[in-house]
Amino acid sequence: MSGEPQQCEFQTQRANLRRQLKARRFHNLRVLDVIERTRRDRFVPEELQSKAYDDTALPIGHNQTISQPYIVALMTEAIVLGRHETVLEIGTGSGYQTAILAQLCRSVVTVERISELSRAAEGVLASLGFRNIEFRIGDGTLGCPEREPYDGILVTAASPHMPEPLYDQLNMDGRMVIPVGDESVQTLKVIEKREPKPKVTDLGGCRFVKLIGKTGWPISEAVE
Repeated sequence: MSGEPQQCEFQTQRANLRRQLKARRFHNLRVLDVIERTRRDRFVPEELQSKAYDDTALPIGHNQTISQPYIVALMTEAIVLGRHETVLEIGTGSGYQTAILAQLCRSVVTVERISELSRAAEGVLASLGFRNIEFRIGDGTLGCPEREPYDGILVTAASPHMPEPLYDQLNMDGRMVIPVGDESVQTLKVIEKREPKPKVTDLGGCRFVKLIGKTGWPISEAVE
């Protein structure tokens, strides 16, 4: 299957994905609209395109994954975006979560440790017409201080703790959404920057690849 018939099939699958998310009691219409119109098939390897709109994580190479759509929706909703925010994403990966964020806020700065993934994602996103995304290659646990402060920070890999450099780069009242825990048990957390200390909300269990870097998991554990 190729060309227009394939795109019609993908469109049907995107509508089905929306229904699946609503069946899981996810009802944020702005996020659902963006997920339904975003071509997840462009962000997965060609051999996995038939599974692109399944509500599951998929491998994208380099021991990394594209996140499950439900988790993408949940994290996107939790960061609370209007249309005027600047968001820092840690872990570009396939670029799918980047695409979702970029349609809901003013601009996205996205940092990826693996250069091949960053460049591939940049190519796909450019081909889809995105112009409000800035790509960086480096240690995501250190953030991107040149562009701080951020209204929101979304971390797409699991850290053993909250990386202090990321928290420091948030605007006051900004939110960080991040999986925190060990290799087997992680909790998705929303961390709001407040005085005198952050407000932390747990969204439930999750499973992500490790956040490798100076203030995350040791760089020696990186496997590419």
